[in-house]
Amino acid sequence: MNEPHKYKRSEIEQLLGNCIGKRLEEVDTKHVLSGGKRNKGYAGAVIEQSVLGYPADNARRPDLLVDGVPTELKTTGLIRSKKQGTPYEAKEPVSITAVRPDDIVHEEFETSGFWEKTEHILFVYYLYTHKASSPAEYRDFPIKDYQFKDFSGKDREYLEHDWTIVRDFIRKIHAEHPEDPQSQYPRISSDLNRQQLTVIDTAPKWPNNPRFRLKRGFVSAVVNEYYGSRYDELPQSYSSFEELDSICHRLTGEYSGHSIEELFGLLGLPQNKTISKQDAESIIVRMFGGTATKMSKVSQFARSAVVGKSIVLTTTGARTEDMKLGRIDFDELQDPNRTFEESAFRSGFSEPTVLCIVFEEPSHDAPFRDNIFRGFKRFYFTEEFIEKEVRPVWDQMRHLILDGELRFIPQSTKNGSLRHNGNGELRGAPNWPKSKDGIIFLRGSGRNSDPKHKTVTINGISMYPQNLWIKGTYMADKLRRQPYL
Repeated sequence: MNEPHKYKRSEIEQLLGNCIGKRLEEVDTKHVLSGGKRNKGYAGAVIEQSVLGYPADNARRPDLLVDGVPTELKTTGLIRSKKQGTPYEAKEPVSITAVRPDDIVHEEFETSGFWEKTEHILFVYYLYTHKASSPAEYRDFPIKDYQFKDFSGKDREYLEHDWTIVRDFIRKIHAEHPEDPQSQYPRISSDLNRQQLTVIDTAPKWPNNPRFRLKRGFVSAVVNEYYGSRYDELPQSYSSFEELDSICHRLTGEYSGHSIEELFGLLGLPQNKTISKQDAESIIVRMFGGTATKMSKVSQFARSAVVGKSIVLTTTGARTEDMKLGRIDFDELQDPNRTFEESAFRSGFSEPTVLCIVFEEPSHDAPFRDNIFRGFKRFYFTEEFIEKEVRPVWDQMRHLILDGELRFIPQSTKNGSLRHNGNGELRGAPNWPKSKDGIIFLRGSGRNSDPKHKTVTINGISMYPQNLWIKGTYMADKLRRQPYL
């Protein structure tokens, strides 16, 4: 079928409005979930076939024609965010359309297949409340809402910038390898994403045909704006990492050499009795002209998945502490059908660009407020790093969980007796990958030793919420080799 499926907007609103709050099973009149056949995704197939009433198709044009407007339908899972002030996160990137190297070299953005399917999107949101890998396990997911989203303004600038980079990269391949451009196509998903692309990526890796995808961070920002989250808008924005680097260079020249306490005064930030590392993000935001206390609450940073980290180095450039990366999603780790390539575990390394605000401590015992701002450094995790350091941690955790090898390992004193906390609780930790095992490792976080704070249970073992960490020695070495922006 070559023609899009035609609807009036009022028809769409009535059909989808009747579904809000209902479970997927309740609206699945075509019994998609009992058929066991995967289309674009179980939830998406239910919306297409059972709610809107058209059969699955994989046409290159947008799915719908809504009041004459070509509109792409995307059914998107949401998970409740653990970040304060952020209600939801997109479960995964949103796939748009295939990267067709032989076609894109002849396209311009305005008339490209990508923009045709991206300019107007109908998002249908459902809550992903538990791990699911089969149609039957999707039945209880509630349909949350829907949104007609027209991408324009700054969002369009981001999308056009990224698409143009991909197009020009493929044009360069064709120019440099006219006899066999296909031999260079694997570079589409390895040479571009983390270095240059702000809101889209290309995945999976060759020989699988890569697709344009909207990054999780970008989709999450769109979703949370729809649900009323207010993001800080910077007075000086950017649509590329080159522009971001230029802003950072200017700010480094303006503020380098000042202590954290001095920066609070220069930037007009209110000072608490104690200034802690948690306050460093507010310094970054204020330098950029924003007012938020967290970079995640700044629209430009949230959309482009720029994550801020404060790094304190010694006068010799050595590390002072390890870096926390984020909370572990155990639902996907327990899903035997989830691959590393599809995982949020991987995208937590492949998507973000890390903007480090680098401080230098004047002495080992100096308070945080006395640390000196030296400048910004921006980095991303390379494909080599992800394969060499991140994948083994994923594989080991999966082995421990799925093969029943996860154990609680008690701590012992030097004389061999077991150690206990002050409340009598046996001290110890699960046998997750530790810092002695590699650059990436796990560490639990709890407010105290009270067992009630062990809110995570895996294979019957209760534990504190687990975070991924990266060794400070690695970060210090990486940053030492990299010039300031």
